[in-house]
Amino acid sequence: MPIPEDVTGEEIDKDVRQELQSLPKGLAEDVAKNLVMVARLIDEDPEGAYGYSRVALRLASRVAAVREAAGFAAYANQKYSEALAEFRAARRMTGNVDLWPVMADCERGLGRPEKAMEMAGAPEVHKLDKAGQVEMRLVAAGARRDMGQIDAAIVTLQSPELASNSVQPWTARLRYAYADALLAAGREDEAREWFAKAVESDKDGSTDASDRLAEMDGVEFVDALVEDVLDESGGGPEAEAVEAAATFDAPAPEPVVNDAADKDAPDDKSDVDDPDDLDD
Repeated sequence: MPIPEDVTGEEIDKDVRQELQSLPKGLAEDVAKNLVMVARLIDEDPEGAYGYSRVALRLASRVAAVREAAGFAAYANQKYSEALAEFRAARRMTGNVDLWPVMADCERGLGRPEKAMEMAGAPEVHKLDKAGQVEMRLVAAGARRDMGQIDAAIVTLQSPELASNSVQPWTARLRYAYADALLAAGREDEAREWFAKAVESDKDGSTDASDRLAEMDGVEFVDALVEDVLDESGGGPEAEAVEAAATFDAPAPEPVVNDAADKDAPDDKSDVDDPDDLDD
């Protein structure tokens, strides 16, 4: 796959660059450039990121950072069996537990919330840093919801991190998940309060809390184009056509916090041969 001229490979994290030092210089540069493209595209163009991750994987499948990047690219494309296999490979290489929550979420994506709950109670969770433990709590709450245990999901999210007034990177997503669970339980007043708190802490727009809050308040957003045409035409046929094209019944947004299992999960292929296993 083509690499833009502005990508040098030097943009990658220094720890990843150190991992790549085990490769010949030219190969290391090629792998680094592909990893940069994965990071650059994974949010806006997951399919493109996946393509670059496969190139990096072909070039250096024995580098843990490459396996991890391939896992996240597969995860972003809802290829949960493949993602889980890559995360497992990366964990075997490093012994690191940081990927434990996303591995559990892959289990949810594969339709195995019980397995995700089992992982939530494993000793590995105690080795996670604070961000990882919050992430694991979000996954566990999602698994509870997958199993129809909405009240248990609400209790799972009730934690010191939720109650804290300190805004951390995870705060908006945690508050959003709690608000969404409350809404699912029919506790609308409380849900509105927590969606509002999520909005307050969501400085980078990581959730659609503001849209959910507006929806609960009955606020309708009118396309500026419609208003302009209405003003210019006085409400004639052209304005009616534009208004009709811009107005539709939007479905209620799905929760954005680790809700992989709400989508159609692919067949479980997590036991497929791993490239590393073939050599073991």
